[in-house]
Amino acid sequence: MDRRDFLVSGLAAGGLTLAGAAPAAAADFSGKTITYVIPFGTGGGSDVWGRFIAQFLSRHLKGKPSVIVKNQPGGGSVGGANFFAASAKPDGLTILGTSGSTQFPYLLGEPRVKYDYKDWRLILAGPTGGVAYVSAKTGVKSLKDLSSLKSKQLFYASQGVTSLDLVPLLGFRFMGLDVKHVTGFPGRGEGRLAFERGETTIDYQTTSAYLRSSLPLVKKGEAIALFSWGVLDDNGNLARDPNFPDLPHYEEAYQIVHGKKPSGIEWEAMRAFLVAGFPAQKLLVLPKGTPDDIVDTYRAAVRAMTKDADYLAKRDQTIGEYEQVTDKAGEALYKSGTTISPEARAWVRDFLAKNYNATFK
Repeated sequence: MDRRDFLVSGLAAGGLTLAGAAPAAAADFSGKTITYVIPFGTGGGSDVWGRFIAQFLSRHLKGKPSVIVKNQPGGGSVGGANFFAASAKPDGLTILGTSGSTQFPYLLGEPRVKYDYKDWRLILAGPTGGVAYVSAKTGVKSLKDLSSLKSKQLFYASQGVTSLDLVPLLGFRFMGLDVKHVTGFPGRGEGRLAFERGETTIDYQTTSAYLRSSLPLVKKGEAIALFSWGVLDDNGNLARDPNFPDLPHYEEAYQIVHGKKPSGIEWEAMRAFLVAGFPAQKLLVLPKGTPDDIVDTYRAAVRAMTKDADYLAKRDQTIGEYEQVTDKAGEALYKSGTTISPEARAWVRDFLAKNYNATFK
């Protein structure tokens, strides 16, 4: 089987298997216009994802409504999500696409967050992936050599400690590495360029960027691939990313380096943000109180979309080789990506406050 034929490990297959006949009383959107709120500016990954999905929802929702994307940036996506939570009516005419940077402030319990993922109803969940790597100049030849770096300081180009770069911040530390996170970089692309210039010594890139720009560095021997962040299987466990079947996922990598499975409150915190940042990064939702017939109609459209020949032809180059999932598969990702225990949240907040002067007031 070609790797692009994989869904999100066993999860997506489980969700699609449950898709039976169309809902008995499907909602009809004939003559309607649906507003698809993207709480980010134009041109970014979430905007590209949202606009790509929008065209197929328009095609496959009953009544073939117009689906108009409305960019509403502000507050790192919190502003648009707050607006949706406060104003969207449960009539199916307003939907919201969120990303990990919407989920992270929610998981951290930031007071500016006025939305609750538990209130919303899932349409689909869309994962992504990523690979961490180090400079060959560190002397590392493979993941098994990583313990040799425990006494050396590495440098990482970060967008900010509460951004999506919170995952490598927690992940590298838990792995036992001494990494200085140099903040202020506007994006991962700029971080990769800093790595190429030799200004940083450890980096990660999301799947599409890694395959396009970082894998050539690995092939030339200038970088050493360590691990992928992984995907979730049908039991909610981390599994190997189908795009990188020869690379261990993060949990496997930890066991290789430390000789034991990860455990404890720090691991619980790390895993919560890893899942929100990668296996369950993109979420499309309806507002609180949306009736079942509307939810079912949207989910039926997603199932039809994932079988659409036009969608399949364009998906990989537009949003990557990770399938969008719905039904039980989507619900599992949604729950995993928006849940953290009070103890794990408190640990992360305390860690960020003590080490990076982060405030949560």
